[in-house]
Amino acid sequence: MSSVIVHGHFYQPPREDPFLDEVEAEPSAAPFHDWNQRIERECYRAVVAARVAASDGRIERLVNTLESISFNFGPTLLEWMEREARSTYEAILAADAESARLSGGHGNAIAQPYHHTILPLATRRDKRTEVRWGMADFRRRFRREPEGMWLPETAVDLETLEVLAEEGIRFTIVAPHQVAKAPGGGRPGLCRLTGGKSIALFVYRGDSSHAVAFGGALHDGVAWGRALAEAAVLLDAPTVAAADTPEARRRARRSTPPASTAPARETLLSIATDGETYGHHHTFGEMALARALDELHARGVRVENFGSFLARNPAADEVELVAPTSWSCAHGVGRWKEDCGCRIDGRRYPSQAWRTPLREGLDDLATALHEIYEREAIRFFSDPWEVRDAYGAVVASDAVALERFTSGAAKDALTDEDRARARELLELERDALRMFTSCGWFFDDIAGIEPRQDLRYAARAISLAGPAATPAEAAFMEILAGAVSNDRTAGTGRDIYLRHARPAFSAPMRHAAAAVAARHVARDDRKRFTSATVDVDDDWVRIVERRTGRRHDFRWRITAQSATDLTVELMGTSGDTNVLRLADLPERPRLAIRAVLRRALLPRCLSRDELDQLTSGAATLAGLLRVALIRAIEHLEIEDDPAALRLAMDLVDVFDQFEARIPFDAQSVFWRIWSNATPARQAELHLLHYRLGFAADSPQADGASG
Repeated sequence: MSSVIVHGHFYQPPREDPFLDEVEAEPSAAPFHDWNQRIERECYRAVVAARVAASDGRIERLVNTLESISFNFGPTLLEWMEREARSTYEAILAADAESARLSGGHGNAIAQPYHHTILPLATRRDKRTEVRWGMADFRRRFRREPEGMWLPETAVDLETLEVLAEEGIRFTIVAPHQVAKAPGGGRPGLCRLTGGKSIALFVYRGDSSHAVAFGGALHDGVAWGRALAEAAVLLDAPTVAAADTPEARRRARRSTPPASTAPARETLLSIATDGETYGHHHTFGEMALARALDELHARGVRVENFGSFLARNPAADEVELVAPTSWSCAHGVGRWKEDCGCRIDGRRYPSQAWRTPLREGLDDLATALHEIYEREAIRFFSDPWEVRDAYGAVVASDAVALERFTSGAAKDALTDEDRARARELLELERDALRMFTSCGWFFDDIAGIEPRQDLRYAARAISLAGPAATPAEAAFMEILAGAVSNDRTAGTGRDIYLRHARPAFSAPMRHAAAAVAARHVARDDRKRFTSATVDVDDDWVRIVERRTGRRHDFRWRITAQSATDLTVELMGTSGDTNVLRLADLPERPRLAIRAVLRRALLPRCLSRDELDQLTSGAATLAGLLRVALIRAIEHLEIEDDPAALRLAMDLVDVFDQFEARIPFDAQSVFWRIWSNATPARQAELHLLHYRLGFAADSPQADGASG
């Protein structure tokens, strides 16, 4: 019997602001809040509930396709899904459990290094930590030992394979060009390593994988399943068929195999694709996948996973690794360190020379940060690097688990200050690892959201390191100055770091100001924060950071408030004072506070019945704001009252916050008032005239009264 394995690599780069542990809005993902949310809706929830259509076009049944295909999910993606997409997350775990039950304990899920790092470019120590964290995360979620591990971008070298083998990983998956010669029949190859160790390499079928990602195979699930089944049958013992074509299939059917007394060896056709292919890159791709799996089963093809196939077919044929290589760069691993020529849009982004200084800058910064960690952590831990490796077992856990881990790993009882510093040092190492997330180099420009995210991790690590990292940060920014964006308005990597990565105010300050502002505009409302707990009274606000346990106390007061904004002054225990406005706050509390302020405007313009429509859902807030602005402008005609003008200006501020167009009708009403106003009145209305979109030199109408 021939076997077919379909592998899906499911991954999205982490998007949380590392200072706040919250994902802020990504406009390019509209109409969704961010790309994680969008792709979860389009792909992840679809592959665990794929629709199979009946003959009449209606739904016959729903299928969790992960029960039948091999898969891996990036640990940082699962960390987000566990919190934000719980039902999808639980369906993923259930699929692995069901596949393990049906396959003698060999589940469909395989592990991945914790962060999506190009391991051939990492030090051996960082390779080991990434692998150990990935394995620990897998054990916690799937409740079994991982047999295999997907390498980010399948990027590999011999040292990476040695680390996998040392940690007990039995196999990984590579592209055809990553070995000198693939074993016959699609069977796993044996890669011998130093110290007498070895690891199995599964070489996926290149042409069949390409057909799924780029060749239109998902246009017809039945035809795709048929093509996979026929290609699996055509696999001969010594070599993989050169091409999967109708002519090749006809020749194979006509040929008579030579007589042999050797026992038949099982053959395997495996393909590997981005999991996002099914539903995100190709709409309804998950439906084609479900139909193809049905077709394979109907044709008597065994659909399984790499662990179950390896258990029956141990790797025997030795293979030679081509290294360093990856599946997505024709130049080895150049895409993540230099202008190798790999890019997406060469006309819009002609140069990727920025990749080299970004890589060099982060490498040098990491060296400095690791030295700070080792120098300080030895006060708390007998072996700081062993503790860093063990941290992977709790890195995605709650505050209680993080505190328990640190106390248990410490060589002596810790004071509160020591405990907070020890936890900060472990978090420093977490950010020093995740600032190498591969997506920062994969795309075409350093001004993109992915490089900015890596720079944010660098900024967070520097912040946690404290004053000792000041020289390292200066050197880092000097190197970044040589990373020039293709967008002249973006400037250099240094400009992007200062503008988008290093915040003007610390996370505790932003949380404190948000909590104070929320309490001020809605006294009974208690804002919850992902990365901190907050306690506010009439004079003081206390912030306790979830991941480090560090406590911050601020004396507060509101120094200014308008209908659309307010200003919070915070004084720390050392006497330093900072002033924050709504624009400085985290996104979610900022939006909630602004919503309260907007609603406070409406009773000044609308009737009780109109406000009741908003509460009942019969009218939208945007619609009522439009009516309110028109009413406020109409009041200017009958009331020469500064309060009426201030109300109209406040409502225009709201439209600016929405980045929404001023309503056409509001402009028309204002023009009538302006045209009939005296020069003195026009002078009073001049700022509103400009804010509503009229030119500064708009003429006074002929009929204006004098």
